Amino acid sequence: MRARTAMALSSCLILGAVGRANGQGLSVDATLPIPAVEVDGKGNLVIKASAMSSRSDFDFLVGNWKLTNRKLKCRLHGCTEWTPPFESFVEMQRVLGGSGNIDKYHQNVDGKPFDGLAVRLFDPATRLWSIYWADGSRGTFDPPVVGSFENSVGHFFGRDTFEGRDVIVVFRWDVRNPQRPVWSQAFSVDQGKSWEWNSINVSETIP
Repeated sequence: MRARTAMALSSCLILGAVGRANGQGLSVDATLPIPAVEVDGKGNLVIKASAMSSRSDFDFLVGNWKLTNRKLKCRLHGCTEWTPPFESFVEMQRVLGGSGNIDKYHQNVDGKPFDGLAVRLFDPATRLWSIYWADGSRGTFDPPVVGSFENSVGHFFGRDTFEGRDVIVVFRWDVRNPQRPVWSQAFSVDQGKSWEWNSINVSETIP
């Protein structure tokens, strides 16, 4: 979800930094480690489901939400400046009998509307979630990020490119407080040895 809006917009990051969006409580929790990245002999990511992974993991997100967001102003260029907070809105519903769900995302910043779509699918054989993102700027899905939740924190990994560079992308869902779930995103250009956080949002339900 809220996915690689990064990929459609221009960007810049700080490798290895714990990137903080100071203000409005929007900061990446430095006490939560990113799991080690495992790569096979062909360079493919090896992703295994946690013992507690289940198709109900995203049920907390059903409904309508207001998001408070911040993004790193540019990525993979040593930038440390974050945008001011801005609002966006999400409507999430289950599909496929609960084995999937869809987010409809909308923001309107400085009079510029932007829409996105996140599709999440649960594979009962692997017990892994795959998350796909598309937005109105391109109309195609980004490569998925894949993973699972453990102790109310989910990490989802995938390979992609950004400004011509190969990156590993991680989405983190922190739902230790399901009333205020936190989503964040980081890139790595060194096979997961270091990460640069570049986007974060906190959600609140809309009655």
